[in-house]
Amino acid sequence: MNAIERWRSLVGASSEPVANLIERGAVRRFAEAIGDSSPLYVDETTAKASRYGGLVAPPTFPRTLDYGEIEGMGWPDAGMIHGEHQISYTGRPLLVGEELHCYTKFENYYEKESRSGLLGFIIMERFGDNPGGERRFTMRDVVVVTPALRKMLVA
Repeated sequence: MNAIERWRSLVGASSEPVANLIERGAVRRFAEAIGDSSPLYVDETTAKASRYGGLVAPPTFPRTLDYGEIEGMGWPDAGMIHGEHQISYTGRPLLVGEELHCYTKFENYYEKESRSGLLGFIIMERFGDNPGGERRFTMRDVVVVTPALRKMLVA
């Protein structure tokens, strides 16, 4: 079975949930890396006085979390293009000290003809739930498989 056939067979498959802790040091390093100096990420006094009552993580922080692996997924080493990324939160930002159980779902694989050949599109959804099962965020990613890579994968 080639990679394209394998991906089609994995539509609907999910990884096992992985426990993640939103750690203060990781939030600080992430905020520094993206150049966001908001005191809500690093200054406990300011954050405690905010409507959130404590340090929060930047909106794109869920990119750093562990979502587990979908068995048999097998990503190529190169040749894929980031197509789209969206994060939707339930209620509030993530709080430092919060525990989340995160997992990935292979939502879809489809193809479209382009001027340069057949493009593949992988749709992945990632979820973060609190230990009680309440959804905290949903992250949706679209990855584009270039025509050249697609040809290599089906050969």
